[in-house]
Amino acid sequence: MMFLNFFVWGIWFVTLGTYLATKLSADGIQIGLAFGTQSLGAIIAPFIIGLIADRFFSAQKILGILHLVGAVIMYYLSTVDNFSSFYSLLLIYMIIYMPSLALVNAISFKQMDNPEKQFSFIRVWGTIGWIAAGLLIGWLALEQKGALKSTFLISAVISAVLGFYSFMLPNTPPPKAGSKANLGEILGLDALSLLKDKNFFIFFLASLLICIPLAFYYQETNIFLNEIGVEKAAGKMTMGQMSETIFLFLMPLFFVRLGIKKMLLIGMLAWLVRYLMFGFGDAASGVWLLYGGIILHGVCYDFFFVTGQIYTDQRAGDRIRSSAQGMITLATYGVGMLIGFWFAGLIADHYSIAGGGHVWKNIWMIPAAIAGFILVLFALLFKEPKKM
Repeated sequence: MMFLNFFVWGIWFVTLGTYLATKLSADGIQIGLAFGTQSLGAIIAPFIIGLIADRFFSAQKILGILHLVGAVIMYYLSTVDNFSSFYSLLLIYMIIYMPSLALVNAISFKQMDNPEKQFSFIRVWGTIGWIAAGLLIGWLALEQKGALKSTFLISAVISAVLGFYSFMLPNTPPPKAGSKANLGEILGLDALSLLKDKNFFIFFLASLLICIPLAFYYQETNIFLNEIGVEKAAGKMTMGQMSETIFLFLMPLFFVRLGIKKMLLIGMLAWLVRYLMFGFGDAASGVWLLYGGIILHGVCYDFFFVTGQIYTDQRAGDRIRSSAQGMITLATYGVGMLIGFWFAGLIADHYSIAGGGHVWKNIWMIPAAIAGFILVLFALLFKEPKKM
């Protein structure tokens, strides 16, 4: 389930920018809007989960229906030849897909005796699914053949398979059947009281802002690598997910030795270093800088976002745990990434070259500067939390 759910997303999302630029002649702003559908989906997803999945239908049934509908949309995405139609379909798809991330977690947790120890070994298969998708793109040489339309068709087929398979999964009944919906709980507003704590407010603001440079990686890297001549770029980018998997298992060791503040600072520093490596790297003698920047993904993501989830969990406690995680998700993958995707597209357009191409060194210096600014402010203002 985890493998297929993330394969369905990874097979087309990594190369989306390249597809839009080469096949639909989309500019930077349009590519940013397309990637922003993920953020809009993340903002709307809590309503689908909170109003429907948690109260009326079993999770595996909703997952099945969403993926069957998603398969149809993915097929039609491969047929459109203009940006406006593509964007409309993609927005609908991401509103349907993003709730699946919470649904597969809910189905998994329901079957576990000890989620704290067992979940990471299940969740890692999602990352493996993303890696497999990237390797398949490279193996089929879809980027080199100009056949990225096939990624949507592959996604449609696998989505249909997962849709039917979902109905065979163990029953996961709605946990809040018969209860009334609480808007504050759905949006995580119950956790707003945490922002009264200056330390948590600084962390919350840093989490939102760091998603601006984060968006540059997801949106621009595949375009960048293909444009400068790196072969099988999508396959090479899977090194980032491999790194993420390794560091995910090493997290407990680092956490005990370093503490929350140092973990978060290392995560932000990794974003700064990554973009500097991209800015000064090339496909020839400087290719090691590109690979280094990709491999840093494990540190960038795990050290900041996973540590942030742990810190949020510690600060929230049992009473508002779900609301607090919902609030952070809404702020980061929703608002922060939405701003980041738009801004990345704006910068890409600003440094575009007449006749095609970009001044990539200038582009990568922008997220590097933002990450550095956030890093310095966070180091000065955030205090190491006391152990709860």
